[in-house]
Amino acid sequence: MILFSRGLLIVPIRGALAIFLFGWVAIGCTTIRPQPMEAPPPSSLQTFSHERFDTVLATFVDAQGLVDYARLQQNPQDLEAYYRQIAAYSPDSHPELFTTAEHKLAYWINAYNAGAIKIVTTYYPIASVLEVQKPWLFFFMSDQAGFFFFRRLAFGGKTTSLYYLENKVIRERFGDPRIHFAVNCASLGCPRLPQRSFEARTLNRQLDHETRRFLAEQRNFRIDHANRTIHLSAIFEWYHEDFTQWYQAQFPELRASLLDYIALYLPPERSKALQEVRDRYTISYEPYDWGLNDQNPQPPHRNERSATGLDFCQPIDR
Repeated sequence: MILFSRGLLIVPIRGALAIFLFGWVAIGCTTIRPQPMEAPPPSSLQTFSHERFDTVLATFVDAQGLVDYARLQQNPQDLEAYYRQIAAYSPDSHPELFTTAEHKLAYWINAYNAGAIKIVTTYYPIASVLEVQKPWLFFFMSDQAGFFFFRRLAFGGKTTSLYYLENKVIRERFGDPRIHFAVNCASLGCPRLPQRSFEARTLNRQLDHETRRFLAEQRNFRIDHANRTIHLSAIFEWYHEDFTQWYQAQFPELRASLLDYIALYLPPERSKALQEVRDRYTISYEPYDWGLNDQNPQPPHRNERSATGLDFCQPIDR
C-alpha cells in the first residue's frame, strides 16, 4: 500500500501495519460539512449551475489568481451555497444532470477548487496549507497530508479527500493532463486560480488557455542559456507520466517526452527555441511554493485548532 502524491511523501506500508494505520485513517479524518440549510430535492433540480461559484471567483479572486480569504471568510454566502450544491449533487449521485464527459469534468474541477477554498476558509488565518495539521500518529506522512488527505469534503452525498478526488476521479477517469493547470491547491506554486468557473460548453478552450497561461510564466517554464538549463515547475516532475502517456497515445509514431508535450502549448518562437536546445540542456525542477495564494499573506504560525488533534473524528459545520 502506498501513500501520497502531489509532492506528498510516498511511504510503502504492508501487512498488519497497513490494516492498523488505515483503521486510524478512517477515524482520523475531519469532515467539513456545509452550513445547515435545506437543499432542494433531487427532482426539483433540472440543470446543474456553477453560477454561485462564478460569483465567488469574480468577487474574491484577482487577476493574479490570489484570493481575498479574509473578506471571503466574512462573506461566505455564495461559497456556502455552492458547497451545499456540490455536497448534494455530483455526476456520480445524479448522472442525469451531467450528460457528457465535459459536464462531468467541469464539475469535478470546480468541486476541487471550491473544496480547497472551503478548507482554507475553515482554518483561516493560515500562511500555508501545510499549517492544517495531520494526526500525530501519521508523523511519517508529509505536512501536506493534513490538508489534502485528512480533511474530507462532501460531494454528491459522499465524503472524500482532495487527494482522492484528484487522483482517483479527475486523473483516472479523464486522462487529460491539462487538468494539472486547472485544479488549484490554494498554493502559490499552483496554476493561477481563474476568475471564472469551468463550463462544459467551453471546457476544451478553457483547459487550453490555462495550460498556455501556466507555461507563459517564467516560474513554470524558462530556458536558462547561461547555465544550459530548462527550468520547469515541479508539477511536471510529479506527473511526468500523465504528460508523456497522453502524448504517446496521441502520436504513437513518435517517441514521447515531457518536452514534446510542453512544446504543444508554446508560441512558435518559444517552441522553436526549446527544440534547438532540448538535447543539449539539462532539466531542473523548481521547488514548489506552498505559501497560501492569499491577497493578504499571513505570518507563518501553527494553526492551534488543527494542531491539537482534538477536532479529528469530528464533523465541522462552518
